[in-house]
Amino acid sequence: MSATTDPAPHDFIQRHPILTALALSLGTAIALGVARFSYALLLAPMRADLGWPYLVAGGMNTGNALGYLLGALITPWLMRRYMAHRVLIGGALATALLTFAPGFVTDTAAQLALRVATGITSAFLFVAGGLLVSRLAALHPQRAGLLLGLYYGGTGIGIAVASLTVPAVMQAAAEHGAAHPWQWAWLLLGALALAASVFMSLPARHIPAPAAQASASGSFKPRSLIFGLAGYLFFGLGYIGYMTFVIALLKEQGMAPQRITLFFTLLGVATFASSRIWARMLDRFRGGQSLAILNTLLCVATLIPALTSQAAAVFASGILFGACFLSAVASTTAMVRHNLPQADWPAGISAFTIIFAAGQIVGPTIVGWIADGAGGLQRGLVFSALTLLAGALVAWRQRPLEK
Repeated sequence: MSATTDPAPHDFIQRHPILTALALSLGTAIALGVARFSYALLLAPMRADLGWPYLVAGGMNTGNALGYLLGALITPWLMRRYMAHRVLIGGALATALLTFAPGFVTDTAAQLALRVATGITSAFLFVAGGLLVSRLAALHPQRAGLLLGLYYGGTGIGIAVASLTVPAVMQAAAEHGAAHPWQWAWLLLGALALAASVFMSLPARHIPAPAAQASASGSFKPRSLIFGLAGYLFFGLGYIGYMTFVIALLKEQGMAPQRITLFFTLLGVATFASSRIWARMLDRFRGGQSLAILNTLLCVATLIPALTSQAAAVFASGILFGACFLSAVASTTAMVRHNLPQADWPAGISAFTIIFAAGQIVGPTIVGWIADGAGGLQRGLVFSALTLLAGALVAWRQRPLEK
């Protein structure tokens, strides 16, 4: 079915914007919290079981980011042919089904292919959801920052749920004599993603699609937001090192499994709470200030576990990182909303998604390559922190545009 007209907003959408944003946030819980970041919990056991060096282990998330880039390039074409909520729901169901698949294979090439495919479908889900929550924010401008934050903060739901369930499932698998206990975890994650897809689909289909969806990409010129895009490229390059390898680093440093579970759970809770923390800032700043501030805080959070294994400092790092990293993503959607007409929102969101994916492709492989050498994962995280600092400096130069 092609998208030709904008339906009127459903009464539920008008009366319950917070609940609608929470439903949409299950999309980011699937695309990022479950399908991507839960891999941090599985990297160490998969690496030990399958004999991977850090370069290969990091390469799995590079493959996921490559797929995400391909998906981001395809999504605008899909949304010119289909309603955004159809792209959202289709991407969610496909991502859920692909998340089951690693539970049935041990071949490294097959695992990489599945990470690429999951990245493609996650981009369909993520970009379409970003467009829908932007439309929801336009219907409720007084709550725009909060609604955007809730959507992206949904990633924390996925992280927290995975943190609380994956270790228990792997332990149960080991007690039952499973040859590869991590496979049970993938089956669990697939089931969680499938359930979230169902709950998300009902409210999502009632959000009106923007008229630009059925047209070309509008008049958006990427160079008008060049410093914002460059700052976001460095963000993608830098943050992914932490989210890929921090759990493996904590295990190397001897942190107890229960503490690691608590660490990642608190990171997820902080991610969700960030929707409230930064809402006013996202509403206030029209240029790259929000992205610059968040990149700076992420730099600090990433440096901490590279410099110390002291538990209180490491937990502070996780909470600070969780409170900032998805709000950096939300800040770019807010930048698009503040600076571009609605007709250019799809093109603007897609441009930021593509540049984000490009950074994520390079980040895990570089950090993995560094970690295989002298200095290990600590030196890899120092590289990530410096990249985030560069992103802060560049993003600060982005000035608001005249609409």
